Amino acid sequence: MNNPARSKTLGELRNSQYTPLNIRNELRNNLIRDLSQGITTFPDVIGYDHTVLPQLQHAILSGHDIILLGERGQAKTRLLRSLTNLLDDYIPYIANCDIFDDPFNPICSRCQTLILEQGEQTTIDWLNKRDRYTEKLATPDVSIADLIGDIDPIKVAEGRYLSDEFTIHYGLIPRTNRGIFCINELPDLPERIQVGMFNLMEERDIQIKGYKLHLPLDILVVATANPEDYTNRGRIITPLKDRYGSQIRTHYPQSITEEITIMEQESTRFPDSETIVSIPKYMKEIIAEFTASARKSSDINQRSGVSARISIANYETIIASAMRRSVLHDDKHTSPRISDLGNLVISTSGKIELDTLEEGSEDKIIKGLIDRSVRTVFAAYFKPEEFEPLIQSFEAGLTLEAGPDHPSLEFVKAAPELECVHDAFSKLEAEGHAGLQASALEFVLEGLHLLQKVNRIASSGLRKYSS
Repeated sequence: MNNPARSKTLGELRNSQYTPLNIRNELRNNLIRDLSQGITTFPDVIGYDHTVLPQLQHAILSGHDIILLGERGQAKTRLLRSLTNLLDDYIPYIANCDIFDDPFNPICSRCQTLILEQGEQTTIDWLNKRDRYTEKLATPDVSIADLIGDIDPIKVAEGRYLSDEFTIHYGLIPRTNRGIFCINELPDLPERIQVGMFNLMEERDIQIKGYKLHLPLDILVVATANPEDYTNRGRIITPLKDRYGSQIRTHYPQSITEEITIMEQESTRFPDSETIVSIPKYMKEIIAEFTASARKSSDINQRSGVSARISIANYETIIASAMRRSVLHDDKHTSPRISDLGNLVISTSGKIELDTLEEGSEDKIIKGLIDRSVRTVFAAYFKPEEFEPLIQSFEAGLTLEAGPDHPSLEFVKAAPELECVHDAFSKLEAEGHAGLQASALEFVLEGLHLLQKVNRIASSGLRKYSS
């Protein structure tokens, strides 16, 4: 990595022994440094250590332009934004240059003329690495002028000739010279605009209207896209796809542990919630299992994907439900419960695409996924025969009523004093406060119901467990 001496003129920069590098060599050198020193280049990207990241590293070491192909919610954009971690902290450029010209190799006529006139006294500025990444969402109204540039009528009105290069207003791509340019959702870019990128991708220069303008840009072009069979809105034309050196396929978390880590990392945090609400491990596993089950469901259109944002939103929802209960009952400590899972309908609806158009089917499918997730997680913790004394209590007439607004202490006190219940509290690490115990008790009751050992009648959010 170059360590800038913050030279202010071209002469000072030359004397500082600064070594200019093109963008590909810069990324490559810094990646080699990170790999050799064990530095984590992409610290916020989870679940790609043995799949996507090695492929991305191969692409960078090869100096390739890159396209990430995957369904929504697979951290494609985050991954590309993290490429700035491989850029030098600062690079020098000729002051006031719209395209951040390299002082040692200027490509625009303005900077070339400036150096001829001012020589070693040419003023130098420094560009932060965060300003070297530009992102554009592909939409049908994107134009060549947006990306490449166009005639600036104001400059013409000021008296410049149309043949003068200075009448051009540069677009996003030239203004990302010596940086990384990203197009999100590339298939949505109109085909005629994709054609306009041919020269940039192959010859590394741009053409603006009828000008004989040759700007050999130093730029890494990256993009994201959904699989071709996902959307009918557009496609990547074959010649453009051919110009991307590496196409890397992303994926969803491959384990419940990874899904939970993403939930915890990405969820919105509030200091009061973190103090009051304790989230049991099994509740996190239920949320993660819900998303995993949705990705396997035949009722959900898997081509559109089931985003990790569903897990994050659902995690935030159960915390909010627990927080609401603590406020209603003035509890200093509480935990999410099974009865809070009914609220997942509001945080999941609209994030999945169904293969059926039957009215009301979305709520039914979501509730079915909740039951499946609770049953799967419960079976990983317990066997029904462990609760035979509790089942016998229900057969003897025991009735327990649960609900998202029921006070934790009252609910726990209503349960019989049985060794199997206390053993379950211990196994679920629910011995801290009444909120944890109420959550664990509901988990046990719902698990027994789903395994057809206990009856349950649900109405208006309330759950009545009986024989």
